[in-house]
Amino acid sequence: MIIRQLKDLILNRLGKAIILLGPRQTGKTTLLKEISEILGNFVLFNADDPAVRAKLENANTEQLKQLIGNHKVVFVDEAQRIKNIGLTLKIITDQIKNVQLLVSGSSALELANEINEPLTGRKWEYMLYPISWQEFTEFAGYLKSQQQLENRIIYGMYPEVIMNLGLEKKTLLQLSGSYLYKDLLTYDKIRKPQVLEKLLQALAFQIGNEVSLNELAGLLQIDAKTVATYIDLLEKAFIIFRLEPFSRNLRNEISTNRKIYFYDTGIRNALISNFNPMELRQDKGALWENFLLSERLKYIEYNELHCNRYFWRTTQQQEIDYIEEHSGKLFCYEFKWKEKKKAKLSKTFINSYPEYEFEVINSDNFMKFVTNLK
Repeated sequence: MIIRQLKDLILNRLGKAIILLGPRQTGKTTLLKEISEILGNFVLFNADDPAVRAKLENANTEQLKQLIGNHKVVFVDEAQRIKNIGLTLKIITDQIKNVQLLVSGSSALELANEINEPLTGRKWEYMLYPISWQEFTEFAGYLKSQQQLENRIIYGMYPEVIMNLGLEKKTLLQLSGSYLYKDLLTYDKIRKPQVLEKLLQALAFQIGNEVSLNELAGLLQIDAKTVATYIDLLEKAFIIFRLEPFSRNLRNEISTNRKIYFYDTGIRNALISNFNPMELRQDKGALWENFLLSERLKYIEYNELHCNRYFWRTTQQQEIDYIEEHSGKLFCYEFKWKEKKKAKLSKTFINSYPEYEFEVINSDNFMKFVTNLK
């Protein structure tokens, strides 16, 4: 059993409503069930069930009291499916005392807007990602996890993929199909589902590169505004995330384009049907970069760190793969898969931003970049 890092964090934050968001199939239901069983005396409302949705939509205080009864823990699964869920949750937190509320959602398309205002000051909100490298190492052991590094980059970190050795491709192809983004396909702003799939494939081929909305629009034969809307929706469905350019002082710094990465490299590889080993790949540098950035994101979130995240590039092609800004300093990183040659920052950057630290992250030293483990 893979123990999730959020488990203890959530157990130590009980009192306010717990909102757990994240991609589909990352284990949100499993985690909140474990917590519910630890707390005991819980009732589960699965919003995939139409009858459950009907009971919770626009329910008043007395109806909710009747549904909850004497239970002390209320677990609402897939809450984004329930209309006016924010008001329902607010009634539970305000009117039904001594009840711990646990809520999961697989999409921020509507759930975030629904709950933010009604639950202001009443909730703790967390993201559950695919398995983190720290969680995987603690599950598999240090040696075995190191031996599986390339496989995890190729096939990703979804729980179902990790737990079904030999069936990784089949599992990923199912996950990367419409199931992964089925919330999007029912959203009224998605008028051309086939375009959405082509956009995902185009983004999968461009990881590590700056993304131009106009170029994507030309490739897909739609307008740039629609591309921007679809990318925003893919972010809210927790499939992709963006990295903004760092620009402060220099005229020639890139300041408009952004880079887009996938939360899981296995999903990315499934979208382009490329499961080749690292030594046979032309994209291994970009794939390693995506893997490290997604793992670093988990590390930051699970350790509740606060920093700004960027890449840096100039029109003369001077670049830094990744920058974190915190504590009044810039922490700069270059990502190299197996290359042993030393990398160094450009004099342009050093002269403009003297308060910095710099490190190269490769397959030998990446552990300290993505885990608390030594």
